[in-house]
Amino acid sequence: MAYETKSLSEDIKEFKTDKMSVPALFFMSQDLLPEEETFAQVEDIAGNKDTFFRSTVAMPDVCSKPGRKNAAGTTIASEKYILPQVNDSDPNCGMRLVKTSLNEDNITPAEIHRLFQELVAVVPTKKFVGTTVPFSVVVDICRQGTKAIIKHLNIQTKNELENTQCGGSFFEKEMTRQDIFDVIPKLYLGFAKYRLGIIGAAGNHFLDLMKVGEIADPVMAEKMGIKKGQYLFMIHTGSGILGQYTMYTHTAKKAEHFSQALMVALGKLTFSSKKKAVYEKMQEKIRMHMTKDDTLLKYDANGEDGEMYMNARAAASNFGTANRAVITHNIAETIKKLLGRDPQLDLIYDLPHISITREEHFGKEVMIHRSNTSRAYGPSRMSHHPIYKETGEPAFIPSSMSTDAYICVGTDRNDQSFFSAPHGTGKGKNNNEKSIASKEELFAKMEEKGIRLYNAQSSIVINQDSARYKNIDQVIKGVEANGVAHVVAKMQPVAVLMY
Repeated sequence: MAYETKSLSEDIKEFKTDKMSVPALFFMSQDLLPEEETFAQVEDIAGNKDTFFRSTVAMPDVCSKPGRKNAAGTTIASEKYILPQVNDSDPNCGMRLVKTSLNEDNITPAEIHRLFQELVAVVPTKKFVGTTVPFSVVVDICRQGTKAIIKHLNIQTKNELENTQCGGSFFEKEMTRQDIFDVIPKLYLGFAKYRLGIIGAAGNHFLDLMKVGEIADPVMAEKMGIKKGQYLFMIHTGSGILGQYTMYTHTAKKAEHFSQALMVALGKLTFSSKKKAVYEKMQEKIRMHMTKDDTLLKYDANGEDGEMYMNARAAASNFGTANRAVITHNIAETIKKLLGRDPQLDLIYDLPHISITREEHFGKEVMIHRSNTSRAYGPSRMSHHPIYKETGEPAFIPSSMSTDAYICVGTDRNDQSFFSAPHGTGKGKNNNEKSIASKEELFAKMEEKGIRLYNAQSSIVINQDSARYKNIDQVIKGVEANGVAHVVAKMQPVAVLMY
């Protein structure tokens, strides 16, 4: 079946069928539109009546993912409901970009190679034990946010809290230990003691060393402290097993692995929540949606079930930010030890691209569900921030492991997408890039481009090859034209560490 769209502009398409209660806006040019499977999924989601506010939104990286009800690369708003199934199952999967005092003049390729050889062990991908902390610190991270791990490890990264989207915590107030035990089984918190500082084995989570190339907006770049030739670390991770187990406990989704299913089952059996009555009602809803009801699972945005879900989500999301903070700290310590210098790491921004937040749009308070999209507020919505009130909120758009990435900022023009931006380019054929079929070919291709790939133990790492991702320059053209974001600078990858 062919799905038809209506062009609202060169880079915005509207999609609406009789089955859909609201239209879907595709923020992309005609040649970047997704495959029919993704259109079918967008149509199916929008068929849930009396659920959505105004429209659903798809960014250029929109695509279907196995086992998910909703396509990745979407933003969905609802006045009444929290909709766990429209989001991916890793709360606060996100990225951060970190400035360094290193540049092309003061560190050699040989030193970078030595550093990344060491980081393979220091910043593990698929490993059970990372940076170990006491149980009490895990609970404090969940209830207080990043400040708990800053205190425990004496983290010295500049602007670690100031330049985190949530200010270091997804809660509006400091929670109690019991608040956390009410929403997350202690079993999961116990496992989380060993899980900080790990990138993870997810397909495209990574640690990249990027070099700033072309400066597109010198005024904005100067405000953000970004200089040509400067080295930056870009880190992409999730909230690990704590986030995934927690979300599987509170939503209707089949576990993807036996170990996951076993852990969730044990977690539910050992859950000592004082909100058992609310929890049992939620579990009954989940059982119904797993067996009898194929519509979207809904929690009341202003009800007890919604509050319990959002508290669980916020606690797990705090762990995701703390994980990236620990990775950053461990990189700094490794540079000091190995190269004998302080890299003066300074956080540009840390942002989630899987989130559910309460925001005001078009005069209404709504729940915004971003599934693999980033928030990109314009300057007027960043009035609380000393720098980003002048530039707009930072948003980073990478593509594959061997193509350019962009540092962008949000604009005030982007209200139609609920101020969302793509978190990448998305899977798709890129005819400008040579295709590869094996890991050996991938390493050779990366070497040709002057980029070193580290770790790369996964047999499917070739799926991150540039030929399998949409052309980033085409994506950025539409991003700029639509006011989705404004380009500040372009970066080139130098060294890439992933599973």
